[in-house]
Amino acid sequence: MIIVLFGKPGAGKGTQAPLLAERLGVRTLATGDVLRAAVRQGTPRGLEAKGFMDRGDLVPDSVILGIVKEELALPAYAPGVILDGVVRTVPQAEGLRDNLADLGRQVDAVLCFDIDNEEIVRRLSGRTVCESCQSPYTGRDAGTACDKCGGKLVRRKDDEPDAIRNRLEVYEKQTAPVFAWYKDHGTRVAQIDAVGSVTDVTARAQSALGR
Repeated sequence: MIIVLFGKPGAGKGTQAPLLAERLGVRTLATGDVLRAAVRQGTPRGLEAKGFMDRGDLVPDSVILGIVKEELALPAYAPGVILDGVVRTVPQAEGLRDNLADLGRQVDAVLCFDIDNEEIVRRLSGRTVCESCQSPYTGRDAGTACDKCGGKLVRRKDDEPDAIRNRLEVYEKQTAPVFAWYKDHGTRVAQIDAVGSVTDVTARAQSALGR
């Protein structure tokens, strides 16, 4: 299966992706991770992306989706994959559909993690992330060490309350319509209550997939 994880910033997609992947026996693929890997490996598309990044420009959808397509063509992803952060706009959803069709595949399910905006602000305001591996933590001070890689935890500027509310506005305008797009195009979609323990949310997501 190819499963797209979807939802507001701070809804828990990054936490749930590896947990679901482990339960389902598949890999995860996050936009940031695959982009950084392509740049590090010096692939043609990675070098193209690096040019935009070095100029401080946004990497175009066509470049990002091309990198994702190359990755999904690898045998390691044949059993399935969980896509985290890959689809943020309707044009991206359309591009992903076309690229997957070239590989004889399609998005099989979309899980939308649903949570109240004020809970999002509360969560992200108390979040730190590892500056090396980007692992998120709640209730951990900036400057302490990451449990996974030993990197330093930092507080992102876009996790300040005003910035969070702006990100939520952008989500409603640009990203929320993607969920409706998938529904209109016959993809199985499910809204997951993202409030509660991590284990409970994982169980709800797995149940929605019928696994």
